[in-house]
Amino acid sequence: MSEISFDFDLIVVGAGYGGFDAAKHAAEAGLKVAIVESRDMGGTCVNRGCVPSKALLAASGKVRELADVPHLAEFGIHSAPVRFERKKIAEHAKTLVETIRKNLTKTLERSGVEILRGEGRLEGNQKVGLRETNGVDRIFSARDIILATGSDPFVPPGIEIDGRTVFTSDEAINLEWLPRWIAIIGSGYIGLEFADIYTALGCEVTMIEALDKVMPTFDPDITKIASRNLIDKRDIETRAGVFATKVKPGCPVEVELTDAKSREVIEELQVDAVLVATGRVPSTENLNLQSVGVETTRGFIPIDDQMRVLVNEKPVSNLWAVGDVTGKLMLAHTAAAQGSIAVENILGKAIEIDYRSIPAATFTHPEISSVGLSEEEAKDLAKNEGFELGIVRSYFKANSKALAELESDGIMKLIFNKETGEVLGAHIYGLHAADLIQEVSNAISRRQRVNDLAKEVHTHPTLSEVVEVAYKQASLQIKK
Repeated sequence: MSEISFDFDLIVVGAGYGGFDAAKHAAEAGLKVAIVESRDMGGTCVNRGCVPSKALLAASGKVRELADVPHLAEFGIHSAPVRFERKKIAEHAKTLVETIRKNLTKTLERSGVEILRGEGRLEGNQKVGLRETNGVDRIFSARDIILATGSDPFVPPGIEIDGRTVFTSDEAINLEWLPRWIAIIGSGYIGLEFADIYTALGCEVTMIEALDKVMPTFDPDITKIASRNLIDKRDIETRAGVFATKVKPGCPVEVELTDAKSREVIEELQVDAVLVATGRVPSTENLNLQSVGVETTRGFIPIDDQMRVLVNEKPVSNLWAVGDVTGKLMLAHTAAAQGSIAVENILGKAIEIDYRSIPAATFTHPEISSVGLSEEEAKDLAKNEGFELGIVRSYFKANSKALAELESDGIMKLIFNKETGEVLGAHIYGLHAADLIQEVSNAISRRQRVNDLAKEVHTHPTLSEVVEVAYKQASLQIKK
């Protein structure tokens, strides 16, 4: 019997970082590949997320630094009043997005990937339907299919979005105007980063958090020091333990706050603008998943550690999913890793992802980063596996480079197994924390022990010595 003929070896639905890495990797491995995208190439990260927001953070961070008169005076530097042009800052972000989007598209084309423009969906096993932008509907066959359609901002009930006075991060990255007073709903990494941007550019911020404290998803030690510097010392007031149950666009924007426990309305705010930063939801509604029997959980597609889509906990043949639609770690670099791993498995290898070694970062000034287990997760693991847990803290105040920069208010928390020395997790707040975490991520990926890591020589004077000190402190606690 002759082999079934397919239009493509692989069709990837979604051209964000997960889809991009999968398509590129597959094409370079010799597969005939198509990628489907209904919006801009590059997905959320390139167009509405990490890329433009980091451009805004870079520009606003320079404004913050130049405007910090007491800090500069300690160096003996005296600067004139800082002036900035909002429009040019916004154009910097827009130009960066266009450049990276163009480069990404050219990379796929050079790799031989066929780009199909339109909205993709499943049409049964090994078939993808495509509704082109001109309304024409087509169906393609593929030996394998990867779903990588990403996510969209979550807008809670009762909140009206107009894109101008009430908006999500999708609109905020355009920086069309600077409201005098803005309320930010949510104190996760998105809310913190935009609070950093807005306060640096002269806006007053009210941060609204439904849980009983701000920054609820961060390590408690990190939250204590970070909130003191990123919130308390800035033009930010907070409301914790309250829901924004109603938000009505206008001039002013009307915000109704309800106590999270009593469910009673306790306050009404009138602000110039509201940024809704309450997380993200998977973009799976239009994928026609029912055509292959896939049931989602809160919209997320179930997968195994090889990226195979599951139905009743069993893999569906030739169907894979990567990125935010899987709900694992909703980060661009996680999606990219998942995309490459999915292709490796399509090529016949048996590779699984190691989520514990994937780091996360919040690009405030200073930064926050983490990798591996939280303290609570590590305590549960230690209890279940019967080992003693070790925790050490290393401080930037003892680091020569941080002292030279006059940026010594920082901490690293290292979590490890006291019996084996294995590194289990780390949390950092301080100068260049997003870069420092990679060293610990690599150690976790290799399941390395602090006994060995403590012997590695770090450059002096550098911030990396904060990590070195933590390793050395931990090695002293290892049971012989």
